[in-house]
Order: sequence, then structure tokens, then C-alpha cells
Amino acid sequence: MMKLRYPALALMISVGLFSCKGKDDKQAQAPQATPVSIDSARIAKAIYYDPYQATIVALKTVEIRSQIQGFITGIFFKEGSVVKQGQPLYEIDKRKYLDALQQQKANLSSAIANQVKAQKDADRYSFLLKNDAVARQTYDQAIAQLQTNKSQVAVARAAVASAQTDLSYATIRAPFTGRIGISQVKLGAQITPGSTLLNTLSSENPIAADIIVNESDINRFYGFQKQGSDSTFRLQLSDGTKYLKPGKIFAIDRGVNNQTGSIKVRVQFPNDQDILKDGMSAVLNVLNTVSGDRVQIPYKAITEQMGEFFVFVAKDTTVTKEDSINTVKKDTAAAKAGGIQTGKYMIAKQQKVTIGPRVNADVVVLSGLKAGQRIVTAGFQRLKDGGKITLGQPQGQGAPGQGGGQSQGGGQGQTGKQQGK
Repeated sequence: MMKLRYPALALMISVGLFSCKGKDDKQAQAPQATPVSIDSARIAKAIYYDPYQATIVALKTVEIRSQIQGFITGIFFKEGSVVKQGQPLYEIDKRKYLDALQQQKANLSSAIANQVKAQKDADRYSFLLKNDAVARQTYDQAIAQLQTNKSQVAVARAAVASAQTDLSYATIRAPFTGRIGISQVKLGAQITPGSTLLNTLSSENPIAADIIVNESDINRFYGFQKQGSDSTFRLQLSDGTKYLKPGKIFAIDRGVNNQTGSIKVRVQFPNDQDILKDGMSAVLNVLNTVSGDRVQIPYKAITEQMGEFFVFVAKDTTVTKEDSINTVKKDTAAAKAGGIQTGKYMIAKQQKVTIGPRVNADVVVLSGLKAGQRIVTAGFQRLKDGGKITLGQPQGQGAPGQGGGQSQGGGQGQTGKQQGK
């Protein structure tokens, strides 16, 4: 019985030792370098714009209304056309206004005649008073009558001017050069002064775009108002067409809306080809103040964690013999594996960055990177901070681990040799 138990016990011990040895060997394997793609941060021209929703508005717009009552007897324009300043637009029946003017002119003539008579009476009584041939009271009455007649002449002249003004209102003219809309009244329509809308006239060249700006950006636009360039404002129409004419700030509203915390800014554009129309929607692209020569990297190198942005920066590191000995003392698995090989390696350090807007496939880095630093652009999905990396084809998403160990080991050896040189 004893002879049968000992061989079995020896077999169990040997199997256990073999399995433990296999486990230790697996633990002792040094971590493989991850194959990645690397690019360098570079300085490049970054010209980018901030978009604002805009509404095209005419710099001058007027609603045409009549100041007198009557019936429309004439329309002298083509609807939707450009009319010149002073051009007749509408005519209101002017017959009664002509009659009123003639009446006031007659009243003025009568008043002038009375003034002439009063002047002669005053002159006559003045001569008689010097010769003491008329009572002082009679002379004073003549002078008073003269002053009354002069006042009546002034009133009559004002009445004539008022009648002439009313007559002039019978012909409504364009107050400025612009495009007139579709008429709201037809021939024969009765007009009520001040309330009946006849038409709307708006200027076209130049024209403006209105945007609403947050109060935190006010100083930025005041700076553009003092000093801007032809590239500061770029207008894009609703169909995606870019308007090539440069714009400049025409006005910034007097104050901030205390309910919305915003302010209106009006940007003026030339419109000699009549492309922009009053009321159109557009996007006003405003030059970002940090445009210029900026550090840029491929956008695909950026990772986001909890609203913060990071990149993996590739750094060279050298493992000396002393470092190897210290590591072996601390790491039992490394000691069993025969220590750590000395030489040069690359590691990937995670680094926080502040990014700006995208420029095509790149992104502007406002802080956290310097030009020339190498960053990992592909293969960082499996990286940890401080992990080893090697140049190579990054491992795909499917079937992780299949063929990866062999390719990673080969890549690490080649990289080590090249860097060792």
C-alpha cells in the first residue's frame, strides 16, 4: 500500500509545481509596448470665425403715409423698383387745395391793401400833429390801426404758406433713393391723414446686418469699431453662399438689455449689386480675437474626460543599469524574468490641454502643448499614463489580442534598436 501512495503523491507535487511555475512565468512577462501613430504639434495659421445669427436690415426705412385727406388720383412708379429722391410717387386730388391757396392769396392782397391805406393815414396824421392841426388821440388811433393791418398781413402770408404746404402734400415724393414696395392703395382710394399706409421705401446701398451680442463680448466689438480690417466680418447667406464684400461696424446700441443681458450690433455692408435684401436671414461670421499663428494638432488626438481635454505626449526615457537593479529589487516578477533590459524607450504621458476651435481636421491648442511636442494620434485607446509605446500599426478594435503579442514584441525590438543607435 505504501508503494502505491508515494508515486501518486510525487505526481501531484510535480503537477502543482509545474502549474505554479507556469503562473509565475506568465506574471513575470514584462508589459509589451503598444503600437501607436505619432504626430508633432506645429505652429500654423489659424483664421477662424465665431458665427452669429443675423438679420439684414436697411439703414433707412420709411412708411409712406399722407398728411392730407383726399382720393388717390395718380400713382407714378413701378412697384418693386428703385426710385430716386424727390421722384413723385402718389398724387391726391388737389383741386380743393388749389382753391384754398387762391383764397388765401386773395386774403393776403386785401390785407396788404388795408396796410397801405393805414400807412398813408398814419403819415398824414403825423404831418398834421407836427403842425398842431390834429388831436393827439386821432394820431394814436391811426398808428394803432397801422399795426393791426401789419399783423393781418402777416397772418395772411402764413395762411398762404400753409395752403401752399397742403398743396405740396397732394404730391407725395420719395424722401430718399431706395426700393419701393408693393402699393397698399389703388387709384381712387380715399386717404385718411397719418393712418392710411400707402407704401414702404427702404434704402439698399449700403445695407446692414443686425446681430445680438452677449454683454461679455461688448468690449471685443468696441475694439472692432475702433480698429477693424476687411477680414473682420464675413457674411454667409441662408443658402450657404458667402458674401464677398467686407463689412464694418455701423453702430452699437446705446445700452444692454437688462432682461436678456445682450446688446444689438449693426454691421454695414456695401450692396451695389443688390444681393442683400431687407429682412433676409444670414450668418455673420466674426473674426475670433485669438486668430493667428497658433499651435495645432490633429483633432483625432484629443480625448475628453469629464468635460476636460487630454492628449498623450510621446516622451523618450532611458533605463540605466542602476534603474534596472532598483526595479528588480522591488519587482519580484521582473527578477524572476531575468531583470529589466536597459536602453531607450518611448512612453506616453497623459497631458491636459485647453483647445480652441477646429480648423479643418486640426484643432487649435490654446494651452498645454508646445510646438514640436510629439502626440499620439492613433492607438491611445489601450494606453495608460506612462505606458510604453512603439511606432507601428495601431491594434484594431476587433478580436483584441489575436496576433497582437507577436507584432507588439517585434515592434518594440526594432524601435529599441533604432533608438539605441
